[in-house]
Amino acid sequence: MHRVTLIPGDGIGPEISKAALRVLEASGARIAWERFEAGRPAIEESGTPLPKEVLESIRKNGVALKGPVTTPLGSGFRSVNVELRKSLDLYASVRPYRSYAGIKSRYDSVNLVVIRENTEGLYSGIEFEQGKPETADLIRSLGRIAEIRPDSGISIKPISPYASERISRFAFEYACSHGRSRVTCSTKSNIMKFSDGLFMSSAEAVSKQYPELGYEHILIDNLCMQLVQDPSKFDVLVLPNLYGDIVSDLCAGLVGGLGISSGANIGDTCAVFEPVHGSAPDIAGKGIANPSAMILSGAMMLRHLGEEDAAARIERAFANVVSAGKSLTPDLCGADATPAGTEGMADALIRAMS
Repeated sequence: MHRVTLIPGDGIGPEISKAALRVLEASGARIAWERFEAGRPAIEESGTPLPKEVLESIRKNGVALKGPVTTPLGSGFRSVNVELRKSLDLYASVRPYRSYAGIKSRYDSVNLVVIRENTEGLYSGIEFEQGKPETADLIRSLGRIAEIRPDSGISIKPISPYASERISRFAFEYACSHGRSRVTCSTKSNIMKFSDGLFMSSAEAVSKQYPELGYEHILIDNLCMQLVQDPSKFDVLVLPNLYGDIVSDLCAGLVGGLGISSGANIGDTCAVFEPVHGSAPDIAGKGIANPSAMILSGAMMLRHLGEEDAAARIERAFANVVSAGKSLTPDLCGADATPAGTEGMADALIRAMS
């Protein structure tokens, strides 16, 4: 029996979490869930989007399955996802992308993994607000080395050898343990020589310890172009925080969208598994939300827990259901097919497993 923290999330989170739990139970894996709220429901209950009890449960259990949580744009509380990653040192974002027969896409041979550094870069949140005295002081001090308009807002992008080496080693270890053959590092090191350049040199140094794996470095703009031209050329990608976030969504577009994009945030002692997409409050409560990414994230979690057979059953069932083109939510459904709801798709996956 595995003890796992469950965070349903908000928006469509509770709906897709319910569907995912049904599928996980049908897979044969035995899980005892500890349920906690985060995001808007947690604010209503306890006045904070991320109660300390949530973190304590994840630290105790070591594993969590999390639904999407709304992040306000420009104001309001800071991202729950970012706070989880920082508080639990979940330094590696792992997002696999593969083509599925039956899901509309321009490509049929995508099979790559994006590994993103989660704790540094611009997402560190070191910002100085426009017009504040401390911002003006910073602009004056930086004026000796750069021309900055006096009414600017400023963000700082820290990248350290420690974090860069750690995520690079994670990527190479992941490649070895998952039967992958090549790691590609991507930065903008030709322009940001002392931050991105440091990340690039760290990855190159780590690569020399894995001579059995191929290694290359590609500038981030070139990588985006090549991904669109022929994504089958790539295997494991390792990137700094912001680039990894952007490339993750690009890769989701290559395989049919965020609705089927699973993910995990992993550290040395804890791992949180969650869909890549957001909380979609506009369709919450309508029963049409796509549970695929949540279910596939659950399968990733089962593999992490050593439940290989149960994970494989879910993944085979998903491939079979989407290939058949029936019992799919509206975003996956063809124009000539009748869409199923969230629970209807879960029902189809459960039938496929049996």
